[in-house]
Amino acid sequence: MKTGVVIDRRYMDHDMGAYHVESPARIEVLLRMLAEDPPIPYRAIEPRPATDDELGRVHERGYIDLIRATAGKTVFLDGDTTAGPKTYETALLAAGGFLEALDRIMDSSVRNAFALVRPPGHHAEASQARGFCVFNNVAVGAEHLLRTHGLERVLIVDWDLHHGNGTEHAFYERRDVLYFSTHQVPLYPGTGAARFFGFGAGLGYNLNVPLLAGKGDADYLHIYEKILAPVAAQFAPEFILVSAGFDIGAGDPLGGMSVTPAGFGRMTAALLAMAERTAAGRLALVLEGGYDLAALTNGVREVLKALSRGTAPAGDSPLPSDALRVELREARATFRAKWDLPEA
Repeated sequence: MKTGVVIDRRYMDHDMGAYHVESPARIEVLLRMLAEDPPIPYRAIEPRPATDDELGRVHERGYIDLIRATAGKTVFLDGDTTAGPKTYETALLAAGGFLEALDRIMDSSVRNAFALVRPPGHHAEASQARGFCVFNNVAVGAEHLLRTHGLERVLIVDWDLHHGNGTEHAFYERRDVLYFSTHQVPLYPGTGAARFFGFGAGLGYNLNVPLLAGKGDADYLHIYEKILAPVAAQFAPEFILVSAGFDIGAGDPLGGMSVTPAGFGRMTAALLAMAERTAAGRLALVLEGGYDLAALTNGVREVLKALSRGTAPAGDSPLPSDALRVELREARATFRAKWDLPEA
C-alpha cells in the first residue's frame, strides 16, 4: 500500500496578511515540490469539510458558530490569529482532510498518511482560537478514531516547537488518549511544564518534555528511543497521530532548535516502529508549524520518504548532548510515577 497525502490549493485561501509567517506560501511550496519533484509515489486523498458534529467533539458549539460568522469578513480572533473571508471554510477543510486521511488508513486504502493542511490546530482551545490555530485538527482526529472507529487508545505525539496547549487541555483528564509533547521553553504559549502530568483518570497520560533551545537530531532521537518508545510499548496505542511542526528545523525564524531534514526522517521512522508494535502500523501526521519555506519543504520530503520506506536509515543513533541529559531529569522523574523507563 502507498502512503496517503492530503493537500489542496484551497488551503491557501486562509490568509492572515502579507507579513504573517503562517502564510499560504507554506502550502504553495509543498504543492510545487509534490508536482515537480515528488519524493515518493503516493495516493492523493481528497479533503472534505468537517461537520459540526465532528468538530463539536472538541469545540463548543458557540465557538463553531463564532468562526462560521467570520465567513466573508476579516475578524481578529486573538493577538496572533486572524480570520479572513475564507478562513472558516478552509479550517473545515483542514480538520476534515485529516479525518479523511484517518478513514483511508482505517479502511486499508493507504498504509499511513500525512495531511498537509492549514490553518494548523494544536493551540486551538475548546472555545478559543490561539497561536495561528482555529480548529484543533489533531484532537478532532483522535476523537474521530475513538468515537467513529471504536478504538480505545490513541497516542498523540507533538514535535512542534511550541507546546500544544489546546491538545493537552482536550485530553488532560482522559486515559484513552496519551499526549506526548516536546517543545522549546521559554516560548509561547508558556504552558507544558513536566509537572503537568494529567489529572484524575488522566493522571500519567499527559507527558511534557520541555527543552531549552539548541537541540538537534541526536537529542530528539534520544527522547523518542529512551522515553517515548518505552511509554508507547506500555500504553499500546491502536493508532499514533503526530502534530508535525517543522519549526524545530534549523533556521526557522520562530525557533531555536536545529533538527535537520534527515532528523525528521529518523523521527518518523522511530514512530513507525512504535506503530508497528501495537497499532498495525497505523500512523498519521498533520501539519502544524514550520515557517522557513526551504526547511519546511525539505523536512516534509524526508518525512514522506520515511513513511514510504518504513524503516530507519542504517547507522547507530548519535549521542545526545550532555545538556539534554540534565534537562530530562525532571521529566523522567515525573514520568516514572506511571511508566517504567530505562536509566538514562
